[in-house]
Amino acid sequence: MRTQVAIIGAGPAGLFLSHLLYRDGIDCVVLEARSRDHIEGRVRAGVLEQGTVDVMHELGLDARLRRDAMVDNALDIRFADGLIHLDLPALTGGKCATIYGQQEVVKDLVAARLADGAPLLFEAEVIGLDGIESAAPVVRYRANGAEAALACDVVAGCDGFHGVCRDAIPAAALTTYDRIFPFGWLGILSESPPIREMTYINHARGFGLCSRRSPRISRHYLQVAVDEDPEAWPDARFWDELRGRLGAGGDELVTGRILQKGVTPVRSFVAAPMRHGRLFLAGDAAHIVPPTGAKGLNLAVADVRVLARALAEFFRTGKAERLDRYSDTCLKRVWKTVRYSTYMTNLLHRFDAATPFERQLQQAELAYVAGSRTGQAMIAENYVGLPFENE
Repeated sequence: MRTQVAIIGAGPAGLFLSHLLYRDGIDCVVLEARSRDHIEGRVRAGVLEQGTVDVMHELGLDARLRRDAMVDNALDIRFADGLIHLDLPALTGGKCATIYGQQEVVKDLVAARLADGAPLLFEAEVIGLDGIESAAPVVRYRANGAEAALACDVVAGCDGFHGVCRDAIPAAALTTYDRIFPFGWLGILSESPPIREMTYINHARGFGLCSRRSPRISRHYLQVAVDEDPEAWPDARFWDELRGRLGAGGDELVTGRILQKGVTPVRSFVAAPMRHGRLFLAGDAAHIVPPTGAKGLNLAVADVRVLARALAEFFRTGKAERLDRYSDTCLKRVWKTVRYSTYMTNLLHRFDAATPFERQLQQAELAYVAGSRTGQAMIAENYVGLPFENE
């Protein structure tokens, strides 16, 4: 086969890019190593920035979102001295966040691409990239027990942190920045109505988060050791601990059948530049941010929005100026997002190695935010999403 853009990975980055290119009349083929059932069943984040919602609307892919999504107009932070209530529209000029599970976004994007008759190959495992420093790269992949090749003009590496694309860049051409935090998140999906507001918790025993996926499904997290065994947390223990960390808000918590349970590591990772030759990285292939900021999917959408516009100009006019700026443009937003996600992680978690002095500083920062509209606005502006970078 031959196409203009070979997109590796059918996560949010790859699927959004495929629709943006399709709208501009650019041929692309999406190769996904997993099955359709697998990618549509992965439960991930569900907080969408206004910019992400706007992109779905522009593409005409927001019908189910408009029907089923929940709107977040507030964010609560509980800590030892009380409650910080952030009125998002009041602090951000009318903006809010939208609650709609990542797996639901993926379902919408997959269904629309298949309805368009556009190429989306499942269980097509990429085994090699050839010629990425030339004008005619080739993607080698395995599907249905046989090897095949896809010739293209550009490769979009949207295959996640553990994918093959980033590793195809020579080590000497890539700089990586990494921070692994000394804890993980024990997360559950439960068949129970969520509490009234998205709630972050700073507690002496560790961080907690009460979030929602629908009026009937809750997503909750507890800070635990990075190597914690989820089986050591029977349902009753989880609910008791979460209620304890909620403190005065514990009475609002409704328990229910736990549908999923697992531990997620917390880390930051950035690879730069996000481009080598005709290979362009996007989404988790290029960066990971701590989940505290709820930014992974949104950052992927911001990446591919920049990439799609640059590719449209390139294929329409032959000019490569925007493509040449792709990495620098995206990294401006990436590092702002890393800053915010790291700030929230440091603000809300218990660090066992922290000194009493450092713990007091953390509590002082929370007290400052509680009494400062400026401090609250900084958190709110980042939570609903910063403006897209100028391209």
